[in-house]
Amino acid sequence: MKQARDFLVEIGTEELPPKALRALMVAFADNLESAIDEVRLSHGTVHAYASPRRLAVLIEKLSLGQDDREVSRKGPPVSVAFDAGGKMTPAATAFAKKCRVKPSDLGRTKTDKGEWLSCDVVEQGQPTAEILPGLIETSLAALPIPRRMRWGDGDVEFVRPIHWIVLLHGSEIISTSIMGIKSGNQSQGHRFHADGPIVIKNPASYLRVLEKPGHVIADFERRREMVKDGVEAAARAVNGHVVNGDSLYDEVTSLVEWPVPMTGSFNEEFLKLPREVVISTLTEHQRYFPLADKHGELLPRFIAVANIESRDPVQVSAGNERVIRPRLADAAFFWDNDRRTTLAGRQDALREVVYQRGLGSLFDKCARITKLARWIAAALDVDPDNVARAAALSKCDLLTGMVGEFPDLQGIMGRYYAAADGEPDAVADAIGQHYLPRFADDELPTSIDGQVLALADRLDTLAGIFSIGKKPSGNRDPFGLRRAALGIVRLLVECGLDLDLHAMIGAAVDEQPAGKTDKSEICDALYTFISERLRRYFLDRDSGLATETFDAVLARRPSSLVDFERRLGAVQAFIALEPASSLAAANKRIANILKQAGDYEATAVNADLLSDPAEIELWSALEQARQIVQPMLENHEYTATLSALAALREPIDRFFDDVLVMAENEATRNNRLALLRELRALFLDVADISRLAIS
Repeated sequence: MKQARDFLVEIGTEELPPKALRALMVAFADNLESAIDEVRLSHGTVHAYASPRRLAVLIEKLSLGQDDREVSRKGPPVSVAFDAGGKMTPAATAFAKKCRVKPSDLGRTKTDKGEWLSCDVVEQGQPTAEILPGLIETSLAALPIPRRMRWGDGDVEFVRPIHWIVLLHGSEIISTSIMGIKSGNQSQGHRFHADGPIVIKNPASYLRVLEKPGHVIADFERRREMVKDGVEAAARAVNGHVVNGDSLYDEVTSLVEWPVPMTGSFNEEFLKLPREVVISTLTEHQRYFPLADKHGELLPRFIAVANIESRDPVQVSAGNERVIRPRLADAAFFWDNDRRTTLAGRQDALREVVYQRGLGSLFDKCARITKLARWIAAALDVDPDNVARAAALSKCDLLTGMVGEFPDLQGIMGRYYAAADGEPDAVADAIGQHYLPRFADDELPTSIDGQVLALADRLDTLAGIFSIGKKPSGNRDPFGLRRAALGIVRLLVECGLDLDLHAMIGAAVDEQPAGKTDKSEICDALYTFISERLRRYFLDRDSGLATETFDAVLARRPSSLVDFERRLGAVQAFIALEPASSLAAANKRIANILKQAGDYEATAVNADLLSDPAEIELWSALEQARQIVQPMLENHEYTATLSALAALREPIDRFFDDVLVMAENEATRNNRLALLRELRALFLDVADISRLAIS
């Protein structure tokens, strides 16, 4: 076993993108750990660190080198290694030379596939210092960086220019060049609080010396806690609490190396603006934390987190206030100016805004959404007029100055402007909610009109982009179609909208401009695409759900996702039953028999041709089961249906024990196949349980 020492790598850069910093930090540590494991270097705990100007990984007790290992090398087949006289051929002697042994020292390895010459050799382990530079380069190259940049006159590409590299194994520097930068033991501290380079003597001292004297908290998680605790303490000091703090803590942590929270204020007049406008102005533009009182009402105060410990914090706070004042003034101007034109008065202007080449303008999209929203409303027996009005106005707020300045307020401002125009509350609320859910765990629309409009908008987007041949490929999804499909799944399942997904997709596709792709192909592709998101949704929601269970239900391609959820629950309950394993195996056997039978004359079962007691018993049990479960199926009582069908276990087992299905007599054979086909069809009314893997 090799000796081990702590290891540290730090990549010093210009300011890294704050929204990506945590992901870059985690990916660098994960990539490097995987690479080290792959080359068989033993190690202890891996720590990931990051600040705005650095990515670092510290690995405890990293081995000084690979352990030696004995490997068996495979040579030429014996038939090639020896001639007819039993003498070694050049192939055998070349293999011995490669292994650095005498030909007579070669062994033989025999398997079912033949016999080969072999040689057991000891492979010397490489020193860690020789392996690591390449692993680090590979790990950095694999980081999730959507757009890399170059600097200087070199060809190196990274997320930001690199200025220094720290590479230590114990107290020893691993001297090399990574991405064109020579490694050493000198880091950099805070831009303003630190004087000159900071020498890192060993990995264990890394965090300590960066903090003092470097004024850098390199531990991301600790720095985040400092930001959160400091902001919340500052809020309490002015009798407030933080609004939307969780959405900002990571980003602010990624912007500062030495967090110093401070309170600021603004004119109370700005609180007359819509609440979301004030919050967005503070958070999106300045990364300030808004405050509210105990009743949830916004306060004319905010918390900013500086990256410097000023000798005159009052001046810093005043500077923050000077920055936010014109931002809020701009928002107030947009609020007043936008309301001079109604949303309906902006409809014609939508004709001038291209939605997507091949799919017309935003006006065209609104027209399609309106038709589809009416179709969905009719299917749900909902008054279509309000949702149709909301659909027609749904994109008009995109032309307002406020949304132009604050894109995150689309829909939200539409609700405010619709209410100001005197539109019915149902219309305003539907406009405000139709972008929900914006992401995986976001809230859903609460009004039925909002739910209908949200569905129509997403279905039109999916149908349109698929119809012009731009569906996602690989990791690329520029139109956010996976997010839209997941939104459809959540809306249908969690809002309990019992709609025919096949018909809804067809209605959306029918409204699209004529494309090159056949409409039936688009519909099939869309159902499959949404089903993939449905799979991920249910598997993420229930850690105990097996993929085979999901596939058993999906095989029936249910049209309603509400119905899909019922079937899924029924199959999960069925799996817990004692006969489940036997019935799943029997269904698999039936499916294979019917598949192998191929094109036989598919007729109804003729009871007069049943002769064996076991097949007569199964037919009788099947007839009784059909009568019992038919009302259950009509009422979507799938759990009760499968429980009732579990009683078929014994007659099915007896049938396969006593009856030869593929009898020589053609009429008998076809009749028995028909019996199995009807039996399988009864189970398929719920799910294809032959797909279940039950031990």
